Amino acid sequence: QVQLVESGGGLVQAGGSLRLSCAASGRTFSNYNMGWFRQAPGKERDFVAGISWSGATTSYADSVKGRFTISRDNAKNTMYLQMNSLQPEDTAIYYCAAGLVPDRRKFNYWGQGTQVTVSS
Repeated sequence: QVQLVESGGGLVQAGGSLRLSCAASGRTFSNYNMGWFRQAPGKERDFVAGISWSGATTSYADSVKGRFTISRDNAKNTMYLQMNSLQPEDTAIYYCAAGLVPDRRKFNYWGQGTQVTVSS
């Protein structure tokens, strides 16, 4: 089992920045591929960014490329999402997820989410 806890969400004005954290406990964090997902009201949960177990490979949704940066610190069992140039359309609950396989559709551990609200 892997337990994931997100933090760092909040209310920010358009153009501002936030840094989300995902703290992991349980199994060996460095074995897991990780990702950030988000769900806006009335919409499905969407992929935002992913990172491989080593941190060597990252991927992003087109909507956040150039604005968001995913990273991880395996020594601290923590993953991060630096979000810059935030826009109202980034408003959502942000979830972190983990899986032993690279396919993010098969991630089987999820956090409870942290709310990000961007005001215009």
